[in-house]
Parts: sequence; structure tokens; C-alpha cells
Amino acid sequence: MGNSYAGQRRTRRFEEVLHNSIEASLRSNSLAPRPIFSQLYLEAEQQLSALEGGSRVDNEEEEEEGEGGLEPSCPPNPYQMHPPPEGCCTTDGFCQAGKDLRLVSVSSEPIDVPTGFLLVGAKSPSLPDHLLVCAVDKRFLPDDNGHNALLGFSGNCVGCGKKGFCYFTEFSSHINLKLTTQPKKQKHLKYYLVRNAQGALTKGPLICWRGSESRGRPSTTGTGSGSLFPPLDSSGPQAASSSEPTPGTSPGVPMGAQHAGPVSDHPSQTAATGPAVFNGKDSPKTQQLVKNKLPAMPRPSALGVMSNSGPPKKRHKGWSPESPSATDGGYSQGGGNRAKYESTGTSCMPQVGLAGPASVTFPVVASGEPVSVPDNLMKICKAKPVIFKGHGNFPYLCGNLNDVVVSPLLYTCYQNSQSVSRAYEQHGACAAQPISQEMQLLLTVYYLVQLAADQVPLMEDLEQIFLRSWRESHLTETRQPQQAPPQPFPPAPGAVAQVTSAQLPWLAGLAASSCNDSVHIIECTHSLAEGLSEMFRLLVEGKLAKTNYVVIICACRSPAIDSCIAVTGKYQARILSESLLTPAEYQKEVNYALLTGKVDSLGAFFSSLCPEGDIDVLLDKFHQENQGHISSSLTASSVTKSASLDVGGAPTCTSYGLEPHHVRPFQLAVAQKLLSHVCSIADSSTQNLDLGSFEKVDFLICIPPSEVTYQQTLFHVWHSGVLLELGLEKEHVTKQRVEQYVLKLDAEAQTKFKSFLQNSFQNPHTLFVLIHDHAHWDLVSGAVHNLCSQSDLSVGLVDRLLNCREVKEAPNIVTLHVTSFPYALQTQHTLISPYNEIHWPASYSSGVDLYPENKKYFGLSEFIESTLSGHSLPLLRYDSSFEAMVTALGKRFPRLHSAVIRTFVLVQHYAAAMMAVSGLSQMKSYTSVETLEITQNLINSPKQCPCGHGLMVLLRVPCSPLAAVAYERLAHVRARLALDRHFEIILGDPSSSITVGKHFVKQLKMWQKIEEAEWRPQTYLELEGLPCILIFSGMDPHGESLPRSLRYCDLRLINSSCLVRTALEQELGLAAYFVSTEAPLEKGVPNEALESDAEKLSSTDNEDEELATEGSTSEKRSPVRRDRPRSHDSTCSPLSSKASSSALCGESSAQPGGPSQREQARSPQPCSPSDESRVPGDKQRLRASQRPPVISRHSPGLAPQPDYGLKTSQRSVQVPVTSSSSQLSSSGSSSSSTVPSAGTVILQASHCSMTRACQQPPIVFLPKLVYDMVTSTDSSGLPKAASLLPSHSVMWASSFRPLLSKTMTSTEQSLYYRQWTVPRPSHMDYGDRAEGRGDSFHPRRLLLSGPPQIGKTGAYLQFLSILSRMLIRLTEVDVYDEEEINIDLEEEPDWQYLHHGDPWPDLELFRKLPFDYLIHDPKYEDASLICSHHQGVKRQDRATPRKPEELYVRRQTSRMRLSKYAAYNTYHHCEQCHQYMGFHPRYQLYESTLHAFAFSYSMLGEEIQLHFIIPKSKEHHFVFSQPGGQLESMRLPLVTDKSHEYIKSPTFTPTTGRHEHGLFNLYHAMDGASHLHVLVVKEYEMAIYKKYWPNHIMLVLPSIFNSAGVGAAHFLIKELSSHNLELERSRQEELGIKPQDIWPFIVISDDSCVMWNVVDVDCGGDRSREFSWSERNVSLKYIMQHIEASPNITHYALIGMRKWSSRTGSREVRKPFSRCHVHDFIILNVDLTQNVQYNQNRFLCDDVDFNLRVHSAGLLLCRFNRFSVMKKQMAVGGHRSLHITSKVSDHPVAVVPAQYICAPDSKHPFLAAPAQLLLEKFLQQHSHRFFPLSLRNHGHPVLLVDCYLNLGSQISVCYVSSRPHSLNISCSDFMFSGLLLYLCDSFVGASFLKKFHFLKGATLCVICQDRNSLRQTVVRLELEDEWQFRLRDEFQTANAKEDRPLFFLTGRHI
Repeated sequence: MGNSYAGQRRTRRFEEVLHNSIEASLRSNSLAPRPIFSQLYLEAEQQLSALEGGSRVDNEEEEEEGEGGLEPSCPPNPYQMHPPPEGCCTTDGFCQAGKDLRLVSVSSEPIDVPTGFLLVGAKSPSLPDHLLVCAVDKRFLPDDNGHNALLGFSGNCVGCGKKGFCYFTEFSSHINLKLTTQPKKQKHLKYYLVRNAQGALTKGPLICWRGSESRGRPSTTGTGSGSLFPPLDSSGPQAASSSEPTPGTSPGVPMGAQHAGPVSDHPSQTAATGPAVFNGKDSPKTQQLVKNKLPAMPRPSALGVMSNSGPPKKRHKGWSPESPSATDGGYSQGGGNRAKYESTGTSCMPQVGLAGPASVTFPVVASGEPVSVPDNLMKICKAKPVIFKGHGNFPYLCGNLNDVVVSPLLYTCYQNSQSVSRAYEQHGACAAQPISQEMQLLLTVYYLVQLAADQVPLMEDLEQIFLRSWRESHLTETRQPQQAPPQPFPPAPGAVAQVTSAQLPWLAGLAASSCNDSVHIIECTHSLAEGLSEMFRLLVEGKLAKTNYVVIICACRSPAIDSCIAVTGKYQARILSESLLTPAEYQKEVNYALLTGKVDSLGAFFSSLCPEGDIDVLLDKFHQENQGHISSSLTASSVTKSASLDVGGAPTCTSYGLEPHHVRPFQLAVAQKLLSHVCSIADSSTQNLDLGSFEKVDFLICIPPSEVTYQQTLFHVWHSGVLLELGLEKEHVTKQRVEQYVLKLDAEAQTKFKSFLQNSFQNPHTLFVLIHDHAHWDLVSGAVHNLCSQSDLSVGLVDRLLNCREVKEAPNIVTLHVTSFPYALQTQHTLISPYNEIHWPASYSSGVDLYPENKKYFGLSEFIESTLSGHSLPLLRYDSSFEAMVTALGKRFPRLHSAVIRTFVLVQHYAAAMMAVSGLSQMKSYTSVETLEITQNLINSPKQCPCGHGLMVLLRVPCSPLAAVAYERLAHVRARLALDRHFEIILGDPSSSITVGKHFVKQLKMWQKIEEAEWRPQTYLELEGLPCILIFSGMDPHGESLPRSLRYCDLRLINSSCLVRTALEQELGLAAYFVSTEAPLEKGVPNEALESDAEKLSSTDNEDEELATEGSTSEKRSPVRRDRPRSHDSTCSPLSSKASSSALCGESSAQPGGPSQREQARSPQPCSPSDESRVPGDKQRLRASQRPPVISRHSPGLAPQPDYGLKTSQRSVQVPVTSSSSQLSSSGSSSSSTVPSAGTVILQASHCSMTRACQQPPIVFLPKLVYDMVTSTDSSGLPKAASLLPSHSVMWASSFRPLLSKTMTSTEQSLYYRQWTVPRPSHMDYGDRAEGRGDSFHPRRLLLSGPPQIGKTGAYLQFLSILSRMLIRLTEVDVYDEEEINIDLEEEPDWQYLHHGDPWPDLELFRKLPFDYLIHDPKYEDASLICSHHQGVKRQDRATPRKPEELYVRRQTSRMRLSKYAAYNTYHHCEQCHQYMGFHPRYQLYESTLHAFAFSYSMLGEEIQLHFIIPKSKEHHFVFSQPGGQLESMRLPLVTDKSHEYIKSPTFTPTTGRHEHGLFNLYHAMDGASHLHVLVVKEYEMAIYKKYWPNHIMLVLPSIFNSAGVGAAHFLIKELSSHNLELERSRQEELGIKPQDIWPFIVISDDSCVMWNVVDVDCGGDRSREFSWSERNVSLKYIMQHIEASPNITHYALIGMRKWSSRTGSREVRKPFSRCHVHDFIILNVDLTQNVQYNQNRFLCDDVDFNLRVHSAGLLLCRFNRFSVMKKQMAVGGHRSLHITSKVSDHPVAVVPAQYICAPDSKHPFLAAPAQLLLEKFLQQHSHRFFPLSLRNHGHPVLLVDCYLNLGSQISVCYVSSRPHSLNISCSDFMFSGLLLYLCDSFVGASFLKKFHFLKGATLCVICQDRNSLRQTVVRLELEDEWQFRLRDEFQTANAKEDRPLFFLTGRHI
């Protein structure tokens, strides 16, 4: 890391600019140098954004950059290793003998180590996550100081035992390092390996090679497996033990201000489990340190800067968990003093509990003589200096170590910046020289110089400076190698060189010369020790009183430098030292201060300020004066009002009213997004969620252990009605029942959670949603709890419960994490897939309001926006007089934690404000303007309302003991002031419920109209309208919602030193609010005239009017006009705090803040203009003309204030007690930018404080440090707070990362954090995804994130409701529910089947039944009526025909719940039918084979070739030839088989267009019985059906049938089955089976049959008229086995069942069997029907046609009336997929049916549809054109010969068969109105037609395949004898010639 590398270009631009700046400074009269550093490195650089965007660090490369100090960083020469010997092992991690060398594999194996050898870990580039174990002679390894390593190498292979490797090149080949560069032991031998207390071999300290590792800098590394975290994941990237370091400091946190997440309350338990053992031999240093009981110092290691060897110690206080660098010093000597230094309570860095990355650490090598820390250092300095180690070696410290803090954060930052160039190299940039150490230090000095007196250095700023500096110089070199940048002054003579060690002290001193000694440079000649001694001497002598930072430089070790930086400013040092405390230590220190009475001195100091002695004396005096005769107007009026309330006069206030519970559009949108994500999980092919198998939804909401949040969630669940909607509870849900569904994560949670798990296990058909609300709370790993059995049961509770194996593996549990701050769940190791994140939607998109609501959400961004100029009411403010007093007292009481001081000051301010408002006007000077404003509005707000409604003040006190102190003190003051009934003080403790006084409970009950006697408010929302101070304690808010009456959110006491994004945003989230959009917030004019602050008591809130004043004259307001300052410090007023004035007396150091640096007076200036919020790098904006006047009062002995030439009088803040007309103002009054100058303010008594509550968000007061962080922006335009470390429990994966962008969406932010953050070892996700695999996302885990208080609870409760509705909908189907048609036309036959109780038909009786020609299926409501001799003349007009497009829409359906015997489509996945569906446990599709099956059929005149696709699992149903495997036949059972294990009839289902929706899953319908199911598909759909139904047999129709209708499928099914029956008879005849014993039946089923029912009839006797019946759902197996068991079944040709209808009456079920048409689900006897075929050309009514053919052939059709089939309504596929469009049009348009036929040889446009379809569609709609005489003439039907065609509902037909011996009705009674001859064959002759009689004028229609056939038919049938034909009566279907149109000829009967 020297100043120049051989062969490298030097980075010139930076040095040139630097030298020019220095030269310009020397020539200038001004002391301040030009701020070129800030211009270069603190402003955003647009041209670098592309480089910044996609850069990601490769940790291995960064590590090598830090370690490769001996080698130049130019690209290495390519190195080719010798090829390995043939046959040897070349696997990574194994030696060439094939033995495993990986540490994870051999850690527990005994290894023989020869004397003088050590085990070391080698790094292989191909295995970045592993170490290879080697044995190396320790003489060739360096000592602890990096010296005395012999050149060369000697090592052994521990795998195969081979010894005597004398060259590292040879050894690296043997262990398969596979290097591309020259092998060097310094580069690849990385770590010593040590054995831990359990004897396991673990990674130890880095080998300290001389020259690398930045010359042996003090640093440590820890081994996660050596101490507290061995079980987590040995292969994962553990913070200190893996080969992947965990780099990056915590930007945005003050240097050293970083802690771990939730930590154990027992820091003493973090001691290491035992001394580490070096290669099996105890180290003497280890024994010495253990003897001294040194605490361990676990640290994540920095990027490649881990240079230590030495024994482990116990955890050290100097560990700063957020920082990945080493500890603050590794002192292997020093004995007792050193031990004291390391174990002091708060002097060093925090003693992190188990939540931190617990691991054993090793001491840092230090050099030189020890430096003694002087006694009484803190007493003298008034602060504890924080020393940051910089470059080089750091000396020992001894003596009074309690009074200093040493931190390694700066050292880590320097090291990380060295690895930046290597990281860039990974992204294509050429190698470049890193920033030199000298330049780093110089940049640091300039950064410190420009910090304001009230600013704290941030590591983030420094990292960005280094990064930009390097990029600037790098890009200049690569893009402009010869071009010098333009320079304002002539360059110095000669070439500009880099900053050298010799120049550094001078340049640093020059840079610091202009800062008024706030930065002091100390140059050492020998070592840092003398510089530190000098600094301590100057501190003791008081010569550094004005100095905030001391930079110590030692440049004697050329070319290296040693440096360190000490923070000595009282303000900065206090913040930095306190920031190192963990939450547990913070609480411990506060408790210590309270218990030991250290705070008494603070109380005594406050008392000394009171002009009349002790404040309590004053209070007692006031109390005695007012006791018995309360004369205060305030008190009197309030009591009067209370009395009137009690009496029952009902004052009304229109502003009050709890909001009704309703779902907002946003919440509904989010609920639908959640549902969509759940559905996408179910729809994915991974089978992780089977929504179809769930019948209901259950849930459990897990919340943090806050009683208020618990009650609040119960309230939401109770009032949402979700329990009733989910069917979990019946009517009248009690609160006790609701408690079962909400789980408070406390000690009792485990029992309740176990019952939840048991419930989920016992109810597999219930979907359980586990909702983890406030999910960012408690992310501690359960392993932490396991490792420390004595720890609190709640440690890691969330991990142990929600991440347990049972939850992860349960297929019916979906986990939903809900949080406003999801960042800690968005790391590289998260379990939640980015696709399963749901973010709250934005309100606006492209200016359009997406979800119109009557309320607008006011969150953090809106609060920040209100601070910008142009807004009249800044809602974020800070209180500079409060800050000034805190700072002053911090100097006076340096040993008290600032939280204690801040709390006592604020409580004192509130007490003084109460006293001032109550009439003790002299106390007005002892409070701040803000506190006085809050108090006056609190006390007086009830006066504004006739009902006494007031406002809430939230006082946030995170530390519970301090909150208790604040509560007691304020309650005492309130009682002494007789304000008990004016406002309530409530202590909000997470662990306890709310306690409210009886008087206020009575008021609340009256306002909320609550009758219940025992009612008490249990949530903060129920405090609506109650005037109160809510002291809100607890380290973190737990999701508590606050009422609309919240007016002030006082966050002045939040822990400002713990700056992480989650902590900051959740504190500010308390103020999030919905405002009414009807009255938008006012926006002021940017340059509005503000009244003089001398005349304003409260300049913060323009809506609050003046305090009334007495006895003071007011002169004219100041003419000063000023812009609103950027920092909204609202205390620009004459009320200087007297306490802070006194406290500052005698202080010599400058007060933080711009004003006091420029003024001579030592009194504090409570106002702070715009310079207070300066961001580093911004130009200073100090405009004296914009300063408000500052005038001191009641300050005897102080220097006079500077005269601004503004004459203003001091106004008295005296509360009038005699006049009731002049009272204090309230927040209810209207906004005003001008204020009355004097006199009284008349209250508008009708204005309730609640009126404005809905229109005005609360005002938030913040600590100054937090305010600056929130309101300042970084270079990306985002608030600086957004770029902080997102959470305590994570850390940055690299400091080399782009900034968050202002334009990033929530999704992009998630991806950013997923790329750039990693969990700490204490994080519950730490052990997950160790190898970075994406498939380890949990499939049923979702994350909902949205801003705080926006309504996420309502959204997820709504999600549960719509999820339940969807599941019910998934278990329901719409089935056709229509009454049978033509029932009224049916006549009682002469003979009926009267055996009502018969389970099967009696064959002889059944033969006597007449066939019913009427069609009763309601789907044929529009079909032509078929007449028989019974019905012909009685036909009446039928209903008006429906349009075809209405047919689907208007058909009646009912929604039915799916039974357990339903047929399912492809969306159903359940455990039982996985194998049936073909889903292998590994989710691979079953193999299947394609088989051809050919047979000849004379009618087609050719051989038919079909293809079977047969899955391997179904091959047993078929017979194959041996050998050859050719398909021979499909196996058929025997008629005599009686087995109940299978269904005998093969089922064929023809289908088209329904690969997803077809109900082909018959597993449940068949009740698991074995059956043969064949899907009959068209060739072009084969692939898609095979994809969705991989385990089903497919029968693929020939390609010529691709455009055919259902008739073709039925035809081929029947012909195939007939042929197969013959084959099976032949095959089984050889086995001795009679042909008639082969089962002849098949099932032809529609693809929409969903469920089957049976009617149970209770007959009183066979012939009884009285009977009862009931219907139930049964399995298809039951029905099939019942029918198949029928006696004489082979005598029936067709068997079917009824179509289900809810309106089925006793008439339909009385007759058990009918001889009629059967549809949809038929059982076909292929043997009996061998000579009856389906018409393969038909599209419509082919089943009616076939039924008539079967009957006319004399065969029996039987319908089982007590069985019914339900058909599901489907909107896709089937005949709906047939569209008739024009053939020639590019844009297919629908064609009306009248265009389906045309005259031959005409110019008619041709249609793209089969001719047969056009014919059938035309006849259905327009047959009256051919048969005009038949229209509505039902007594004279149209005669159909051999074929049924639908002529529409208004024409009746009569069917006859021309076949010999066929059964036909008697036609002698009929006079037909028409004759239709369709493709008639030779059986139709002239003599046949002459049997029938026709009306005169009856019409004839002959249909043939071509015109020639047409003429031949006319001649053959002698039609011209009786029929007259005309040339124009010839037609054809509108097909092109190649589509083979059908031809028509019509004629009239003569």
C-alpha cells in the first residue's frame, strides 16, 4: 500500500487540484482554503452513475487486494500450471490422491502433525467458501510480527500423507489449487488452524506475512465455530469464520456508533467456551489471557485486512457489532492494567450479548512503549475521548482506561477503500492504483475540518469521499491520460507528484489552519505513542478546549505512516461513545444512574436555578394557596363543565365520532394482490400449495408482546367480522373466542402455538394462514437461545416458532410476514422469494389517483416535504434551546448518560410549562417555547369544546425506568397544580395495560356511548379526544396505533445515537396519520412575512394564537423579512432558557451551532438559522440579515447581547387568573400568519380540537441530530436516513455499493437490499441459503410491506375473507340446473313399469315399455320435436326460439359444493391423486410411448390408423406382441367377473379445447378404484393434452378429423371398440373363454360430467302410490358397479341416466327406468350395436340421431332414472370452439347463418368451416326457407329418412328408418308437410317413399355430396313423378370447391 507501484501511472488529477488549492490559499487573504474536496467528492457525479449502478463486490478479490501488498495490482501475467498426471484426481478440494482436504470435512478427524509443523488453511480460487488443510513447517511461516519466515517451503499433504514437498508450486499442484497466477505461499496460505474446546479444527488467525496485510496492522478475526456458533452452518458465510469475510462498516452511523440487534440481558454469558488450541498444543499466551479473564472480542472481519496471530480472548468491550473490522486493540501484554482496560463497564466499546456475531478473537499486534491515560481525564475534559485507529501500528494504552474509548472503525474504512479498485476490476475496469494512505488521511482531515460544531462524523460520508476520490482519479487516468484538467492558477514548477509522507503533516496542518482550531494536528517523530502522550498532556492542560478532533501523524516509518484520530469535542465524543452501547447496556447504565442516586445531583442543579428556591417548594406553596378555593378561571370553568356533564345536560360536539369499520380501496387492492400471489404459488408447477384441496381458512396472528397491540389486534379481528365470514365462529362472537386467533409472542406463546400446529396437522383440508405482524421485531436466531440455556425464554422466540420444521413442511400453512420496515427480511439469505413480496401500492401513477379516497395518508415523506420552503407549517421541528441545555448539562455531568440528562431536562421543561400556564409566570423562563406551546394547547384544548374534548401529547421515553421517573414527576406536578381533572397522564408500557383515572374513564364512556359498567380503555385508539400526555416507553414501538386527537409527537428523547433506518423510521412512524382530503394542508408563500420572533411566543404553529399578556407594552413588529430557514428550529424567541444560561456560565468551549461561534456572549442561542443543518460539502449559508433577533432576559451577570438595531420589548408570559375572557389559545383556532400584537385573544368556543385533528397531522419534535439526518439529502436526492444501515441485525455485504436512488420503487429497494446486505450471525436467516441457492426460498412464505399506520391489518383481514370466499368458490361449481323439457307432451303409455323398488330393470317387463321419442334433455330445447303416433296432432306452439348466442348465457345453473366423489380438472392437486395425475415425487413427467393401431372399415373405403399414447404406468391395460412390442389389443374383462376392485367398462372421453378445464381426473369419482380411462383428442391438440395429463391414455384421431365434430370421435370410439372386442374374443378364445363372455360395454362420457347422484326411494309397497325419496351424492364407482351388476345386462344396447335438476319431482323418480333417449354419459354395448354407427360427419345432435338408429334397429335403450349426472358449465372448448368466419377476409368476422348457403357458381364469399357444420347450423336457424308449410304446423311434420337433423324448434319432424325389419312408428295417420333426404343410401328406394302421404305444396329437400349425385338420386328415386323442381332451387353450402361443399335441391309436391 505504498505511494507508488512499479509500472503504474500515478493518479494525477487529485494531487494537482490539491496543490493548486493550497497555492491559492497561500495567495489568498482568506484563511479558508477553497472547498475543492467537497466539490470533488461530496456532490453527486452524474457521469459515474453507470459505473455505480451495477457494481457488486467479489469478496475473494477484495480480500486479495488487502492482502497482496507485496504484489503490484496490475493485471497478473498468465500462468500455466503443469498438467496433472494421468489418472489422478483433479476435483477441487481433494488432493491428487483423491483425499478430501476441505476443513469442513476433516475438522473432526485426528490429523498427525509432525513436530515443528503447524496446520494452516490454504485458499483455492475455485473454492472460495472452503479452506484446504495443509501441514507446513513453521520455520517457513512468519512470527507474530510478520518477520523471520525462511524463504522457500516445506509441507505435507494431510489427506494422503505424502511428505516432503519442497516447492510451493509442486504442493499447490498436488492439492489442486488450479491457479492462474504464479503460486506463492504468501498469497494462498491464509490462516492458522486451531482446535476449539470441543476439539474441532477451526479457522484461526490470519498468517501475518511481512509486507502484506498492510504491514501487520492491528486487527482481529474471529472463528464462529470456535465459540458460540458452531451449530449454525459450517459451510455458510459466517461473519468471522468463513473464507468469505463480512466487509463494510456501517455507513450513516457515527464513527463507532453501531450496535447489534436485540441482545441478551446477560452480557457476562458471552465469554468464550474455552481457550482455543493451536494445532492441538496450548498456547502460553492463551493461558495467560484466560488467567487474566479477558473478555472476548468477536468481530466480523474486514475486507482482507485480518492480520493477527495470537490466542483468543473473551469478548471485548471494544467490539462494535455493525463494523466488520477488527477490535480496538490486541494487547497480548499488559497484565492487570490491560484486563481492566478491556473489561471496564462503559469505557470501551460495548460488551455485546449473544445477539452479536459471537466468536473467539485474537489479539492485535502492537508495538512501542505503552501510553498512560491520565487520571481524572473525564473530569478535566468533561467528556470521554474516542480514539480511532488509523494506519499502521497503534501503541498500548495503560492507566486510567475507563476514560477513553478505542475504535477500529476508521481503520476498517481505510482498508475497505483499498479494495475498491479490485472491485472495479471485477466489472471490466483495468487495474488501478488505490488511494494512497497519505491521501486517505488528508481527505479525512479535510472532512473533519468542514464539519460543523454540532455535527458528528459519519463513516458513510468518509466511505463515499474515498470512493469518489478513487473513481475520479481512476476515470481521469483511463479517459484522459494526457490531458490535465483546467486549473485556476498556474501549476507548480515541475511535475505534480503524489502526496508524500514528508508533505503529509504540513498539508494536513495547512488544511486545518482555517478551522479555528477545531481540528488539531500533532506530528510525531518516532511513534504514535508520543503523539498520544502529547494529546493527553494538552487535554489535561486545557489547551484543546476548542478542539473537536486531534489528528496524530507519524511519518517516520517511510514509506508507511502511522496515524490515529481522537475525537475530543465534548458533544461529538459523548455521542460516539454512547453509540457503542448495546440496548441492554444502555438500559443497564441508565438503571445504574437511577439506582445509585447519580441523578440526584441533576435534580439539585435544577432546584438551584429556581428564583424562589426549590421548585417543589414553589409547587407546595401554590398548592396551599389554591387549596379549598380554586380561583383559577381554568380550573373553575373545567369543574363547571364536568359538573354539567355529570348532571346529564348533553352537550354535543359534532367533531367527535369513532370511525366506522370499512375496507378502504387501498386495502381491498392489497388484499387482492395477496390473493393473486397465493394463487400464483398454487398455479406453479412445484405443487407447493394445493388450493383445490382446502375447504376452509383458519388463521393465527402473531404480534409482539405488547398488551396494547394485542388488544388493538383483537379489536380489529372482532370488528372486521372475519371470524363469521370464515365460518370459524357462529353468531355473537365473544372477545374470549377472538383471543384464540391472536398470539402474543411472550413466555406463554409456545403452548398456544403448539395447539395451532396440532390443529393444522389434524385438519389437512383447512388452509392455515400464519400472520406474523410487525415482522421486523425479534429476528434473533433460535440458536442464540439454544446456546445459552439461562437466557430469557423470549430470545429467538419468533425463529423457534415461525421457522420451526413443522411450519416449514406443513403443506397447509402459508406464512405471511407483515411489516412497515421489511429491510431485515430482504437480505442475501432471506427465505422469502422476491416474487412473494407485496408492497403497498402508490397513490398516484402518472398523476392519476389510482385509489380515490376521502383521506390522504401522511407519512414520513410528507413530513419531510413539509419542512421545505413553501409550506407554512413545518411538521418536523427541533428545539434548539432544549438541545443547548442538554449539551451544557452534558459538559457539567459528563458521567451521566445523555438519555438521563435529556429526560430530566424535558420533564423539567414540562413541569415549568405547567406551572407557567397555571399562573406561576416566573417559570416561563425555565421551559422552551416548544414545550410551553404543547402544554398550553394541552391544558386549554378542552375549553374549546362543549364536551371537553382535548388533544393528546405523545411523549416518547424509550427507556422504561426513565419513563417511570417522568410519569411520577409529571403526575406530582399536575397534582400540586390542581390539574388532575384537566388532563390525564398515562404511562404506556408494552408489558402492561392502560391505566386511566375514573373521571376520565367516565368521560370516555359518555363520549363513546358505552353502557358497560366495567369498561376500561385497552387501546390508545379508545383514548380519542381525551386530553392527555401519553408517556410511551419501550425500546421499540410494537405497532400501537394512536388516536386522531394526537396533536404533538414529542420524540426529543429517542436514542439519537443509534442511527439505523428501521429504528428511525419506526419512531417517526408513530406520527403517521390520515388527513381528510376535503381540507388540504395549507401551503404558504415561500417568502411570506413572518412576524418578529420577539413578539411570538410560539413561532412553530401558526394556527395557535398568542398567549394573552398583561402589564407589557408591545412595540411594532420587527421589519425583518426572512425565508423560512431550512432547519425548522421553532425557538427563535426571546425566551432564553435560564437554566441553560446558568449552565453555560464559565464554559470556555464554543456552543454547538453556528450562532454561538460568531457571537461574543456565552449565553446559549436557542435559535439556529440555516447553517445548523448543513450537510458536509454544502456551501455554508450564513446570512446575518436573515437572523431573527435574539434577546436575553433574566440573565444577571451575563454579557450583553449584540445589538441588531431591532427594538423589541420582552413580553411577559403571565397567565391571567382574574379575567375569564382572556385565556390561553388552543390548537383548534384557525391558521394565521399574522398575530395580534397585544391584548387578549377571544376563544372560539365552538371549535373543538377534534375539528382540525382530521385535517392536520401531528407536529413532531426531534433531536437535532435526527432532524438533520432526516431532512438533509445525500447525492442521490434521498433523505440521508434512507441510506443508513437498514437494521441492527444485518450488515452491508460491501462498502463498495451504489447509493439507493430516489426513483427506486419498493420492489427495486428490496432487490437492492437483497444484493447488498447480509444477516448477522445472530439473525434468524443467518444459517439459510449458505450456498446462495435460489431454490431455498420457502415456497409458502409471503411478505407484505407498507408504511406505518396505513391499514395493513385491515388489508390482511380482508385478504383472509376473500381467500376464504375463493376457496369456497374453488370447491363449488356451476352445474346446469334445468327442468326436463316436453314433460307436458308426454302421455301415459298403455303399459307402465310399476315395480318402483326394483334396483335393476326386469328384462321381460322392460321390453313391453314403449320407446319415448320425445327429447327431454333441456339442452335440446331449441331442437325439432320428434313426433310419434301418440303426440303428432296434440303439439302446441312452443316457446319463442332463443338466439344461439343466448343459449349459453341463459341456461340456468346452480352453484354446488364439490363432494369427495367429484371429477376434477388440471387445477386440482392433492396428495391422494398425485400419482394418478402422473406427478412423480421428483416432479418429473411419467414416460409414455406412442403406439399405432390400424383397422379397416369398409364405409370409409380405407384403413383407419389411430395412435395410442400409453404411459408406462398404464401398459398393463394393453396386450403387446412378443417380441416387437406392437400394440395388439386393449384388455377386456369377463362378464362373469364379480370383483369390486375395478370398473369393467373402459371409459372414453372425447374432448377438444379443454386441456385445462376438462374433468379428466376421475380418481376421486372412482373412489380410488382401478379403471381404464382414455382421452380421445385431435391430432393437433395431442401435445398440449399430454403436457397437462401425462399419466392418461390418449387416443389420437387421424389428422383428417382435425376439423371434424363430435360425431367423428363417437364413430371412431365405437368402431375401435368393436374391432377390439373381436380381437379380444379371438385372443381369449385361445385361452378357452367363450366369445360371449367377453365384456362388451364401453362408457362414452362428456368431459364436463362432474358429480353423480342417486335417489333413495322408500316404497310402502310395490304398487303403493305413497313413497318418499331423498337424493345423495355417490361415487361413479358405485353407479358403474351397480349398473354392471344388472341381470341380463348384455341384452341392453344403450344405458344412461338422468341429467340432474334441483327441481326433480316425484314424477321423474317414481319410474325407476325409462326407455328413452340417453345423453352425456352413456354405457354402450358395442356387440349389439355392431351394425349401428354414429354419423362421423355430425357436429350437433349426433346422440339423438344415434339413439333413434339404435331404437329403430330393435335394440333396447334404458335410462336409470334414479341415477343422475351433474354437468359443469364450461365457457371454453367443446362445440364453442367452432367459429364460422369468412375464408377470404384477413380479419375474420362473424357471418350470419343466412349466409351459410348460396347458389352454385355464384360470387358468394366462401366460409372457413366444414360443409356439414354449415348445413346443420343453417337448418337449425333457417329451415323454414326450405319447409315454409311446416312452420308451426306440428300436426304435419317433416319426414326425415334415416337421419335426424335439427330443423329448429318451430318445425316438428318424424323419423323413419329405411332399413329392413326396422321399428318405425305408424305413419298412416300423418300427412307430411315436407321430406328431407340426407345422403340417402341404397336402402331408400322409390317404393319406400311411396308409402308416405304429403300435403299439396309440401316441400322436398335432397342433400348430396355433389351435383352429380344429386341428379342421380332424383332419377333413382323417381322424384320427378310427384315433385316439381326448378333450376333456381339448387343450393350449396358456402364452401370452396376444395372444401367439398354439400349440394341441395328443393322441390314442391304436385
